[in-house]
Amino acid sequence: MRPTEIRRSEMPGPKVYNLWWGDKGVQKQKGIVTYSVSPFRQRAAHNMITNWIFNGYRRLSSQAIYWVIPFALGYSTYAWAKRYDEWQNSKAAHVAGHGAH
Repeated sequence: MRPTEIRRSEMPGPKVYNLWWGDKGVQKQKGIVTYSVSPFRQRAAHNMITNWIFNGYRRLSSQAIYWVIPFALGYSTYAWAKRYDEWQNSKAAHVAGHGAH
């Protein structure tokens, strides 16, 4: 009679190509090329603010028609509705609308 085999935590056995997520002991896969740049050469934020002032203004102004007009329509509708609601709930509106009441 053979003793029960030890249950392992669903990890693949030793004969698979990729052992487990993040396992560094795996042989290099074929056909994958990795490029890197030195952190001293990246200069990720170099002139970021200056470039955004010009490029960002150009990009925002080209898209302005798509967000300024709907925003203006929405805000004007909101302002009109708020004024109309305040007038409806005022004494003048009750007198004007219900004359003999």
